[in-house]
This record gives sequence, C-alpha cells and structure tokens, in this order.
Amino acid sequence: MSDDLDEIAAIFFEECAEGLAIAEEGLSAMAAGNASNEVIANVFRAVHSIKGGSGAFGHTALLAFSHSFENVLDEVRAGVIPASCDVARTMLTAFDILSDHVAAARGAGTIPVDGPVLAALEHLLATKGSSPAPVTPVATAAEPDENGFLPVAASLDLFGDDADPFGFEPVAVTIDLEEEAAPWHVRFGPSRAALANGGEPLLCLREVERLGGSVVDVDMDRLPPLRDLDPENSYFIWTLTVPGSVAEHEITECFDFVAPDSLLTIGRSPPAPRHVEPALAAAPQAVDTAPPPVAAASGRRASDATVDPVAQSIRVDLTKLDLLLNLVGELVIRGSILADRLAPADQERVELPELARLTREIQHTVMSLRAQPIRQAFSRVPRMLRDLCDATSKSVRLEISGESTEIDKGVIEKIGDPLTHMIRNAVDHGIESAAQRVAAGKPAEGTIRLSAEQKGARIFVRVSDDGQGIDRARVRAKAIERGIVDVESNLSDEEIDQLICAPGFSTAETVSSISGRGVGMDVVRSNVEALGGRVDIASVPGEGTSFTMVLPLTLAILEGMIVRLAGQRFVLPLANVIETVRPEPGQVRPMSPTSEVIELRGRYLPVKRLTDFFGFPANDRRDPEDSLVVVVESEKTGHIGLMVDTIDDRREVVIKSLDQNLHPIRGLGGATILGDGSIALILDIDAVIAPAGKVGTAPPTGNHMSKGLAA
Repeated sequence: MSDDLDEIAAIFFEECAEGLAIAEEGLSAMAAGNASNEVIANVFRAVHSIKGGSGAFGHTALLAFSHSFENVLDEVRAGVIPASCDVARTMLTAFDILSDHVAAARGAGTIPVDGPVLAALEHLLATKGSSPAPVTPVATAAEPDENGFLPVAASLDLFGDDADPFGFEPVAVTIDLEEEAAPWHVRFGPSRAALANGGEPLLCLREVERLGGSVVDVDMDRLPPLRDLDPENSYFIWTLTVPGSVAEHEITECFDFVAPDSLLTIGRSPPAPRHVEPALAAAPQAVDTAPPPVAAASGRRASDATVDPVAQSIRVDLTKLDLLLNLVGELVIRGSILADRLAPADQERVELPELARLTREIQHTVMSLRAQPIRQAFSRVPRMLRDLCDATSKSVRLEISGESTEIDKGVIEKIGDPLTHMIRNAVDHGIESAAQRVAAGKPAEGTIRLSAEQKGARIFVRVSDDGQGIDRARVRAKAIERGIVDVESNLSDEEIDQLICAPGFSTAETVSSISGRGVGMDVVRSNVEALGGRVDIASVPGEGTSFTMVLPLTLAILEGMIVRLAGQRFVLPLANVIETVRPEPGQVRPMSPTSEVIELRGRYLPVKRLTDFFGFPANDRRDPEDSLVVVVESEKTGHIGLMVDTIDDRREVVIKSLDQNLHPIRGLGGATILGDGSIALILDIDAVIAPAGKVGTAPPTGNHMSKGLAA
C-alpha cells in the first residue's frame, strides 16, 4: 500500500511541476502587460490544482499559502482586482514562495517564511489592488512556527490594541442573524471510477467538515447482501449541511479530485425526502437527487457525466519510453539486415518495403511521445530577463520564435542552465546601457532574440542580441592575462570568440551576482557537449552577438548515403546532399598546399578531403580521378565538395548517440549499425564544413578516430 501512495505522491509532484511552469509563464505574461482572461484563468487553475492536491496529501503549510494565493487570483479573475503590472509583480513574489513550499513538501528544502508575502496578498484583497504593498520582512522578535506563520499574540502585539495585523483601521461589523443566508445542502455519492482512481470519500467529507459542515444522513438503501457486495464499488450516498456563510466555490473545491461521473448536488434548499426501496446495486447517477430549479448545482452531477476519451491521458515512466524507443531502433536494424540478405524478388514476396514503412511510423510515433515543446524551457526566460533588467538598469525587449519546436524531454531538462547563462551574458556583456546605445545611434531599448528550429537530426537553439558585439582585442588581452593563451598565439576571430567559453574566463572587472566568476559560458559549452552537441558563436562588433546551441536528437531514423573512406564506412545525411560528381582529370585543382577546388559548370567550389579531416594516414589519399566528390549544402558556408572514396548504398539508419561511450569528436554526429552488423559513424556535415575555431573542439587525430571505431 505504501508503494501505491508513493506513486500517487510522485504523480502529485509531477502535476505541481507542470502547474508551477504554467503559473510562472502566465504571471510573467501578466507582468509584461498580457492580462487576457485565458492567461489569468490558466494561472488560477494551476494554483487551484496545487492547493487541492496539497490538502489531500496533508501538506498543511502548502495548503494554507496556496489558499491565500488562490483567493487573490480569484478576485483578479473576477475583475475585482485589476491585473496590473504591480499586482502581477506581487503575485510573482508569491509564486516564488509557492515554489519553495512545493519543494519543502517534496522534501527538497525547508518550509519558507511566508508571513510578509501573505501580508502583501491580504493587502491586495483589502485594497482591491489599488495600492499593492511592497513585500518586506516584518521586524519581530517572535519566531515563526514550522509553517512560517507568526503566533497570533505576537503578530497582534506588533501593532497595538487599536490596529489590525496589516495596519488597517478597525471596522465595526454588524451581523444581522435574521438575514443570515440559508445553509447549503450537499448530496454526495462517489462512483466506482472514483474509488478506482484513489478518490477516498472520507477525505472529501473531512474537507467539508473543516468548513463547518456536518453529515446529517447516509443513504445505505443500495447496499446489497454480503454475498453480492463488490468491494470495489460504492453504495453510500451522504447528505451534509454547510453554513450558508460559506462560499459555494469553497464547497466544490472539496470535491475537485472526485471522478466526474460521481453524484454531487449542492443547493440552498434541502433535498427531497428519499424513498426507502429494496437494496439494489444501482449506479449513483440513477438516483433522482436533483435539487429544485432554484438550487445551485456544482456541475458534477451524473446527468452530465460524459468524458471525452480524446482528452484522457496517462503518465508513463520515461525509462519505459526509452526501452520502447530502443526496441523500435533494433527493429529498424533487423529490417536493414533482411534487406541486405534477401534478393529484391524475395523482399517483395515477404512485403519487406511495407514492413519498413510500418516500422518508420511506429518509431516516429514513439519519438513523439518523448518530444515536448521547447516552450517549457523558454517560459522561464521572460521572468529571468525582467529581473536582470532591474539589476542592471537596462531596458531589453525579448523576441521569441520557434517555441513550438519539439525536442526530447531529457534535452529540455538539461538546456536550462546553458540557456540561463547565455541570457545573463547577453544582458550583462552584450547589451549596452541606454546612454551608450543612444550615442551609437541605436534605440535605447536593446533586443534579445530567442529562437529554436529543427533541421534534419539537429535542433538549433539560438540566443542573439543587438548589442556591442565581442571586443576581440579585450578578450585576447584577458585570455593572455589569465594564462589561457600565450602572448605569441596567432588567433583567428573565430578562435578568439571561442575563448569566451574557456574555463575561468571573464571580462568583468568585478564579481557581481550576474557575472565575473568565469563559469557561465564554460557551463554552456560543457553541458552542450555532454549532450553530444556544440556551441557556435558569431559576432559583429557594434551590431551584436549570436550564440547557437546545436543539439542532436538522441535517436532518430535518418536517410543516409553509405560512403567509404580508407576502407571504413560512414553515413552521410542525404538532407545535405546536392549532387555527386566523378571528377575528370584536371577538374580538381590545388589552390594551396592545404586547399583544393573543383570546377563545376563554370564556377569553383572548395573541396575538403574527409580522409585528411579525420587524420587518416597519407597513403590512404586517392587521386581525385579515383574518388567521388559529394556536393553538400550548409546554411553558413553554402555549397562545398566532400571527397570520398566510393558510395556503397542509400539506406535508412538509426542514429545512436556517442556521448555516453565516447568523448565528442568533431565531425561525427552519432553512429549506426548496418545490415551486416558492422558499425558506421554518422557525419555531422555542419561541423565538418565549419572552420575549426567555430566548433570549440580540436580536430581529431588518427588516434581519436581509432578509439571511435573501436567503441
């Protein structure tokens, strides 16, 4: 039983994480001026769900704080409190405390001191948002309790006898008992589905009792004889009364996690007397318990208990998806083996092409299960940028594109830190002060562009700014000062740019909360390379800088061309291939001892020998006439020719990541298993074409390649 509870608790905290992400995104949008009804409703639902679950699991501190937070959001949703930027900022502060409470409930921290924030929330409720109170700690000698609350006596002593704890004037309140609202009458019967999903009815009843309610009747007429009793079914229907002063939404919240096909009616008028009938195992919705027309119902009655199957979802452990994904990959490899061993006629007879098509569809579907919109990582940036602008007194506008680009969930979780450091670097070092920008003829407000896009088997996440660009002379001088490079080093612009990612490098004169310790961009490069990716840097002095994280897909089907280099087979992605050429004598010409070009239809294209790139022995070099030139296309460098020995085949292959078994090797994007069981390395065309300084890793030697093939 404890294992089941642990599993349910884990699901609750997963839902908390999702709710916090939604709430932060919505509150950030509100602070930026987007206070649409949909945004406010999303934030309210997120906090409301966290509150409901915290009560069910007994997290009292989280329940108390989220309840106060929800009260403010409810007033904002109703339009009573305006959704102004000041109100949103106060709620963002409350969101931070809510996050700490969730972490404490999960056991990942201590319960935060939330008294000052609670006071600010109460101030919002009292003033209807007309004057949001700054959140400042309350000076007191009294210690808060384990939930962060001050003792009642201590909090009252702070203000004297004639003031309330929040500094408001005493208000005389007269209650006319004769006009007190009629009590609520609640009729509740959980369904079989409610019990199957862990909906404990006694917890719901206890929540109602906390509101002052009490059970006045239990309908047991449907309870069958013992021999017919189904322990997984529900037979009782409870009738409760709740004081009329309680708001209806507080009652409905007690039943938030009850299955929608359960019986639940709430009204001011008492329910009609029930007729005692023989005990029958009838479904709760068959009992006529609808209140009179004047009564208010909660919307969870059995009459409208229809569940859209399309909207249903389940939670699956990621390790199970990984296992399924790997199995599908093995299925693709076995299909490749069959294709190698069967003659074309035999392949048609066993419908191998149709099997390959179905296998592709299965794998694409399984991959989509792990894929999540990168919006989850991007949603934290607006809030972070706003805090950075406050800390640096700079004005920066954020432009986001490609946030619906899907990427593996594991990658999303690991790019958070690199993304944070790139944004901090752009604000602190890239964007100039308003005075400097105006003096340079730029708008006073800077711009940071955050984008994501997928190209083939790669995801490109780019952070660019329109700031001052990289001061390469200063960067080189700092690198020499810190002993990162020698004074005699002759570095290209691209190599100087890469020094920003060197461990311990920083151009900041003083250490601040934002930069100066030399670990930011180093974290970016090390984390990205740990994922099997790379960091590209491009900068134009006076115009801005762009940092691009190029991330591989962990596992994917790739259309590839099988080529040979010095007897070894490699896979060249077909998405980059334009054409192949068998050079004629004199068509490939040397331009220098280390560069060649090919004349192709009246124009010259640079040619790169892959045997030289990967450090194969010189005796493996072939004459151009005995080789093939594959013309490929790159976004940055345009068309370029790659010289290979031969082309063996065109095949769909499964990409296997190398980062867990091998250090990053420039020019390789993964590996695959061919039909004969041998391993072929997959070429990363962008890395092969890019100048060495732009990749951030040194070109591999022959020893590196030998290790790669052995792995």
